[in-house]
Amino acid sequence: MSKQEIPGAFRGFPGCQGRVASAAWGVLTDTDEEAAVKLTRSRDQKMIAGVCGGIARHFGWDVTKVRLVFVVSCLLPGPQVLLYLLLWIVMPEQP
Repeated sequence: MSKQEIPGAFRGFPGCQGRVASAAWGVLTDTDEEAAVKLTRSRDQKMIAGVCGGIARHFGWDVTKVRLVFVVSCLLPGPQVLLYLLLWIVMPEQP
């Protein structure tokens, strides 16, 4: 399967430069593998533990927007704080 065969819903996903689409369909090329960033907690974009900074760096998103979405989501019912703590434990720190 080539990149041209990836369904249109996955092509052009904002902020991911096609990495999500190609990884989801098992079509990683050499340039995709080099561009892929391992999911780790950020050392330089850290407010509490670097989880939001690491997620933003991994997907190529703005760290401020990720933090804002997290804070707003905490106003809704759900296990957001527990998820953050779990990611803090599970995600390795950036080398």
